[in-house]
Amino acid sequence: MQFKTQKFLVAGLSRSGTAACDFLLARGADVSVYDDVAAGAVARALESAEARGAHIVRRGGLASAVDGCDVLVLSPGIPIDHELPVAFRKRGKRILGEAELGCLYLRAALVAVTGTNGKTTTVTMIDEILRAAGMQSTACGNIGLPLLACADKLGYDDVAVTEVSSFQLETLSSIRPHVAVITNITEDHLDRHYSMDNYIFLKSKILKNMRESEYAVLNFDDANVRALARDARCPVRWFSLRERVEGAYLYDGALYFENEKVMEASALSLKGEHNVQNALAALCAARLAGADSAAAAKALAGMRGVRHRIEKVGEAGGVSYIDDSKGTNVGATLRAVACMEADTVLLLGGQDKGYDYDELFRKLKDSRVVQYVLYGENRFKLLNSAVRCNESRITLCAGFDLAVHIAAMSARGGQCVLLSPASSSFDAFSGYEERGDRFAQIVAELQKEDGPQAG
Repeated sequence: MQFKTQKFLVAGLSRSGTAACDFLLARGADVSVYDDVAAGAVARALESAEARGAHIVRRGGLASAVDGCDVLVLSPGIPIDHELPVAFRKRGKRILGEAELGCLYLRAALVAVTGTNGKTTTVTMIDEILRAAGMQSTACGNIGLPLLACADKLGYDDVAVTEVSSFQLETLSSIRPHVAVITNITEDHLDRHYSMDNYIFLKSKILKNMRESEYAVLNFDDANVRALARDARCPVRWFSLRERVEGAYLYDGALYFENEKVMEASALSLKGEHNVQNALAALCAARLAGADSAAAAKALAGMRGVRHRIEKVGEAGGVSYIDDSKGTNVGATLRAVACMEADTVLLLGGQDKGYDYDELFRKLKDSRVVQYVLYGENRFKLLNSAVRCNESRITLCAGFDLAVHIAAMSARGGQCVLLSPASSSFDAFSGYEERGDRFAQIVAELQKEDGPQAG
């Protein structure tokens, strides 16, 4: 790309879009910016981009922007079948994403993690292991810090541990990690990707450019992931809770890598079977990236939890409140409920992502859930699934705040209120972070009403 001779249109002014805009402006490019939303934080981002030299494109000016710009830089929040990329594609013009730009200009070694669930935790674990081993590591990508925002800062001796979403993989063709991890693949985002076949294909793109000098780290216990090894052109290493595989595995209550005992599973700071699996994936990837087993054991034993992922945010009236706002699909919610050690009131709802929720209610039949509070845009779809599964322990309401208060009134001392919505947050919030933060705010208000806690 010729930054000073081509014109760029950045679509979507989220963190990714802002990073792309900054990257291009720093190289003297002619940059236009557009977002379907023109209020709140997006409006401020547009104004900030304009102050730094970008041109704001309004809805009425899209056609001329498509004609006048050479390259579309698409934020992951905008689907590939949106009218804007469709218009660029019809004209034979280039479309790429922020992550694609990041991969093209990254000098650091890349460890990339994708999958349906466990991505953020696995990225955080790998990053902490590499740091414990004395390596210069940065966690970035879909975890919060865009890859492009740190591409210039990372040198040849550094490691970028990057979370990669299926949305990013739609426009990502140049990624070539030294180590690529696929945690698992279960039904998710079918409202955008249309079919499981397409969703699996997108996840497989992370392996597309890898060759003999790189490694794929795949989940042996997941049939969808295991099948991807057939077409991998690089060496494959596995992680497994069930089998003694070539890679990392659980055996006799301990974590092993290539027949070397690394640590007892009971020493992991993050509990639950899913976190043992995440730790095995991280252990395998970090060892292949150059870390030693002692550093891995130290990091995994001392790691703190990821925000909005089965995070206790408070206690009021003897009820514990658990924030799993990051649980935006059925599989994630099932994992969160499996971690509950007390009877639980479960908050479900938000924006639908194309799921069949019958599976959720069937699998939770014998769980610690004693009451469901359904809210949000997809509450009636959730209700219909509950009815089909003969689940009657249901309270239905519209708004999020009311739902949390109803859950609080429903829970008894010694029980938990778990926010693990199995749904996107975009019906009412800018993202799962804002939803989780609002949950914590309401819990703080409940604590004040409850009076001082015994210390």
